Amino acid sequence: MILTPLNNLFEIKYGNSLELINLEQCSKNNSNSINFVSRTEKNNGISAFVVKNEEIRENPANTISVAVSGSVLATFLQPEPFYTGFHILVLTPKIKMAQVELLYYCICIRSNKYKYNYGRQANKTLKDIMVPAEMPNDFKQITFDKISIPKKDVLVQKQFELNTENWQWFEIQELFEIKKGKRLVKADMLDGNTPFIGSIDANNGYREYIGQEPIHKGNTITVNYNGSVAEAFYQPKPFWASDDVNVLYPKFKINVFNALFIVSIIKAEKYRFNYGRKWHVERMAQSIIKLPVTINKQPDFEFMENYIKSLPYSSSL
Repeated sequence: MILTPLNNLFEIKYGNSLELINLEQCSKNNSNSINFVSRTEKNNGISAFVVKNEEIRENPANTISVAVSGSVLATFLQPEPFYTGFHILVLTPKIKMAQVELLYYCICIRSNKYKYNYGRQANKTLKDIMVPAEMPNDFKQITFDKISIPKKDVLVQKQFELNTENWQWFEIQELFEIKKGKRLVKADMLDGNTPFIGSIDANNGYREYIGQEPIHKGNTITVNYNGSVAEAFYQPKPFWASDDVNVLYPKFKINVFNALFIVSIIKAEKYRFNYGRKWHVERMAQSIIKLPVTINKQPDFEFMENYIKSLPYSSSL
């Protein structure tokens, strides 16, 4: 296989470097909407939909977006025109490529992620990453119509309506005991199988596996107070959490289903926090979240569980 620098195959330029706060957000169904791509590793890099502005240049469809800071080397094929936030490079193929080829190069670029981190960004070195000069023949046989879609099996057939008007507010400290993670530097980490939860926004918070004994129990929820603030994840197994992560120990009977419901509610509070306004233990304890309730005005954990069980793919949880 012949390798070549990435910039031999793609024209590499910065995107728009826009701030979402300065744009008008809207629904995807808005006829005048356009995707806003940021440095997230989720949702194909799309963090919002915004109203098109004639004064802003659109990045064309069928190009590749690459985050060069934040979630470094979060790489996605963008099948539709889009705007970008800061530190996003847009890769336009120098020769016409099918979408399957663009997806192949997304994988090639992403495979270099291990070389980068928060302190070592990819803005100057992305162009020099070595990739195959052409896609192998085996991949050329792949077409989208040959990709099988998994069944959307559900555990509960009933459909549930989310009517938030009747929900009630609860302080997080009413529902959880909040404990801090513990600092562990890279040099002190051992090889092993204990999940290490960092303040990232992907992989369920798993940054790596270490040889130290777990310091927190499973069947809990982790919430980043620093870094990717307010990213929350259900942790099924015992783990070590970094000092940028708070751990929520439930005061109720928790399971993966009602936990994931509450995780989604917690993530909805993300807009309240940022790098300059962190979600530390004291602030988190007094923060409030809105939940469905029973007739007695207590959190309706059974409804939360059944709602998640009614969603597509719930049988895979």
